[in-house]
Amino acid sequence: MPDTTSVEFDLHGIVGIRLIDATRSDIAKVERQLGPLRATLTRDPDIVVRFVDTIATGPLHYVGLGQTGFNEDGFFVLQGKANTPARALIPFEHVGSRPEIVCERALPAVPHLLAIINLTALDKGVLPLHASAFVLDSLGVLVTGWAKSGKTESLLACMRQGASYVGDEWVYLPGDGSMLGVPEPIRLWAWHLDQMPEILASRTRAERTRLSAWKSAAALTNAAATSAVPGGALFRKGAPIVARQAYVQIPPADLFGPEAISLRGSLDAVVLVLSSESADIVVEDAGPTEVAGRMAASLADERTDVMACYTQFRYAFPERRSATIETAEALESELLHKILAERPAAKVSHPYPCDIAELGRAVLSAARGVAKAPL
Repeated sequence: MPDTTSVEFDLHGIVGIRLIDATRSDIAKVERQLGPLRATLTRDPDIVVRFVDTIATGPLHYVGLGQTGFNEDGFFVLQGKANTPARALIPFEHVGSRPEIVCERALPAVPHLLAIINLTALDKGVLPLHASAFVLDSLGVLVTGWAKSGKTESLLACMRQGASYVGDEWVYLPGDGSMLGVPEPIRLWAWHLDQMPEILASRTRAERTRLSAWKSAAALTNAAATSAVPGGALFRKGAPIVARQAYVQIPPADLFGPEAISLRGSLDAVVLVLSSESADIVVEDAGPTEVAGRMAASLADERTDVMACYTQFRYAFPERRSATIETAEALESELLHKILAERPAAKVSHPYPCDIAELGRAVLSAARGVAKAPL
């Protein structure tokens, strides 16, 4: 039995997480999901994760065949990322009221942990937003949009101009005019690194070798997918999967330097980014409700996986419900309009992939322009 301990994480005093019977490997997998937010809680945790080697349980009834199941002990997620065959017991009815998740150590990540954290924050009146955020020259900028819309690229460009890092991927808005981030690792794709060779040069030989191997595999797969070779349809299906492996993940402190990490800032301007077929970058003002309306749809999409699992849970246990989950969409819409309608906003359309530096200049110019304009 490996050495185990209890460890606590604190997301800006909003959501506290306690790990029980966690090995060093278990702690590392949670840090990959949340970033290094370890802290000693002075209150009861909002979420408990208990790690075990094996969950002892009786036979299951399947809901999603091989994916989820249930018995008198509760509802189980039966696989993790990359279809890892291991189990987690998730009491969805307690989301928002201190759930205890039991997770087998073989899982590479705690299933739905970030979604449950976000639902818990939302239940407390704090809006989790799919966004990047930074502060440059005392201007706090929130960059938001659908996946692959240019949020991380905008952050990368502005960090190179001397900005301080607030967050990437998820930013939390308490409604008091501030924005709070988490230092989770940033995923950089091969095309990012082609434009920022100094970052690639700073990575380990193993990381560079892995990236090069996946880039080569992606090029070969793409060539086969567009040729008349037998099995072309299979290559076409596999090409996007292979291409998605050509990345590195880097903690923000390693990427930008510890001194550039603030994790908090004032919400002074909002920029909605949209990827486009056009080769031009276009900057426009955004209406007072446009960003909130669009991001309501984006956030609903972000919850697709956890909502599918919750629907399966409801099939397993029709008498059990989570008010936190079922009221999330309405509360989210209310907070989006309340918080974002009070902030000046612009939108930037751009090609994707894009010139990272050019996008950063456009986003910063748009933020500065609307921040100076009267509401």
